Amino acid sequence: MAKKQDKKIEAKNQEPEAKRPRYVLRLFVAGTNRKSLRAMQNLKKLLSEEMEGQYELEIIDIYQQPIFAKSGQIVAAPTLIKELPPPLRKLVGDLSDTEKVLAGLDLEPRE
Repeated sequence: MAKKQDKKIEAKNQEPEAKRPRYVLRLFVAGTNRKSLRAMQNLKKLLSEEMEGQYELEIIDIYQQPIFAKSGQIVAAPTLIKELPPPLRKLVGDLSDTEKVLAGLDLEPRE
């Protein structure tokens, strides 16, 4: 009987995670300039506060890996690309306006 209860509890704990979309994000930066560093800090803060455990983040330096900038059609840095869930979105800048970034990611701010 205890095993059945444990399985029900585990299933309940897993349901919210399965319903939450998983975000795949790529942040393209240009070296360690001020805007790129600010974008990384702002994004990491926002993700830890709003999307803990719901995302994969890849940070790509276009100076070190220019082929990724070309294939991603990056014309300015820093640029954040939301690949998943659809639709694909591109946000350019230091990501300091939290409301705009959340809107670009199709999220509502937590209160």
